Amino acid sequence: MEKVKQSFVPAGEQAQAMVKLYNESIAFLKTKDLITIPPLAEETWRIAMMTPEQQLVNPFFYGGEEFAVSYPTNTMEYDTRMMSMRGNNPHFSRATVHHELIAGHYLQQFMNEHVNTYRNYFTPFWTKGWALYWEMTLWNEGFPQSPEDRIGMLFWRMHRCARIIFSLNYHMGKWSPQQCIDFLVDRVGHERANAEGEVRRSFVGGYSPLYQVAYMMGGLQFMALKNEMVGPNKMNLKQFHDVVLQQNSMPVEMLRNILTNQLLKEDYKTNWRFYKLP
Repeated sequence: MEKVKQSFVPAGEQAQAMVKLYNESIAFLKTKDLITIPPLAEETWRIAMMTPEQQLVNPFFYGGEEFAVSYPTNTMEYDTRMMSMRGNNPHFSRATVHHELIAGHYLQQFMNEHVNTYRNYFTPFWTKGWALYWEMTLWNEGFPQSPEDRIGMLFWRMHRCARIIFSLNYHMGKWSPQQCIDFLVDRVGHERANAEGEVRRSFVGGYSPLYQVAYMMGGLQFMALKNEMVGPNKMNLKQFHDVVLQQNSMPVEMLRNILTNQLLKEDYKTNWRFYKLP
């Protein structure tokens, strides 16, 4: 982990490094023919650089039409600049550029605005789950190219799990914010400033107690749905990915009901058991 953190790019080159990763992920998606990418979606996103104040509540980046990137500034203390660079090294970021842009949040946003727009029911299990599903899928399809890439992507897998643990412990009154920060540093390997920003974001950003759970649970729901719908004499992977985005945002179980042609009654109750323990 320490070796990977030392792979950060020089000050002033973070934006270029993120574009390079974006281009690699787009080329990978196209080579594997994993999803339809509208040409307009490729053209219309943009990069913004987060201010030091913004980085206090988001130490990494966020996505959508605007891809906002954390980076060191000349107004930060030296140690803070170094933690920003170390925590946003290219191998760590390899897990998340496609999460934020294509085929994750920006492609979601683009399709939500163009197809079946009367739906677009916001639920983080669909929105965040889909983006996390792509972290899992690109891992499974071989997107990491080196041991350092694999460490970076596994760091983010640990982070997604740790978010669930610290946020639920906090909301249930079991942990203080400082305990949450220490947990991210000691168990996941976060830079301390980045851990502070992550915890601050979780508790002052207006997120519900289940918001962090929704990343992982939504991702597992999409993975289970993919396993059910894709295979011989069924959809291929690209068809599955396309039809998900064409249905627009909704609870993943409702999406499953549409894809499996289930007739719903007014008193419908959730009943999908999407995860089986090994």
